[in-house]
Amino acid sequence: MRLKDKVVLITGGARGIGRSIALLFAKEGAHIAVGDVNVQEAQATAQEIAGMGRKSEALLLDVTDYAKVEEAINKILDKFGRIDILVNNAGITKDNLLLRMSQGEWDAVINVNLKGTFNCTKAVSRPMIKQRAGKIVNIASIIGVIGNAGQANYSASKAGIIALTKTTARELASRNITANAVAPGFIQTEMTAKLPQELKDKMLADIPLGKLGSPDDVANACLFLASGEADYITGQTLIVDGGMVMV
Repeated sequence: MRLKDKVVLITGGARGIGRSIALLFAKEGAHIAVGDVNVQEAQATAQEIAGMGRKSEALLLDVTDYAKVEEAINKILDKFGRIDILVNNAGITKDNLLLRMSQGEWDAVINVNLKGTFNCTKAVSRPMIKQRAGKIVNIASIIGVIGNAGQANYSASKAGIIALTKTTARELASRNITANAVAPGFIQTEMTAKLPQELKDKMLADIPLGKLGSPDDVANACLFLASGEADYITGQTLIVDGGMVMV
């Protein structure tokens, strides 16, 4: 019960890594607001959390629209009275080689991944400053550290999140608010499950531990950074990748 009675907003919380974070945080005693563009899946996750005896709320949340983000934050404050933890997990990919990447592909990924993280961080900052307490956990990626062919937009967005995390940490530290990032490597998801075995074998060859990570591996790292155990950690990026990237 490391997060007993804490109020948490998780963006992109309906499925995949976001859902794993939501369920683990609820197991540890938190009340969860599940924000997602897919409100039906968000409701399913929220219902599962309610079945664990926690308070939950499903929110239709477009992180690219600051007015809608503010509206969602106000709904959470009206229902729960506070926001203790923000997990910026919402993200998309639209891969293409640099020379072929369209303006739309670039803008869509930057808007969701980077601008969305900025919007949600800005919106929760005011209530957290009033509380003089809060924890922000941003989901970055090892691709934001090492880059990857065909992912100029995604790598730029995730590198931006790492830099934004450091600035957020510096600006909010005096108010007892920490900001950290988690950078996952190759994680076992629906997307990776559909990859050809040849490509999966190549990925595994680059991972010293010899296996893909699970969404729970990422959720556990987020739990640590959101808990009291990480009170003296801020501005850091915790890489969860089986040893693929060592910096």
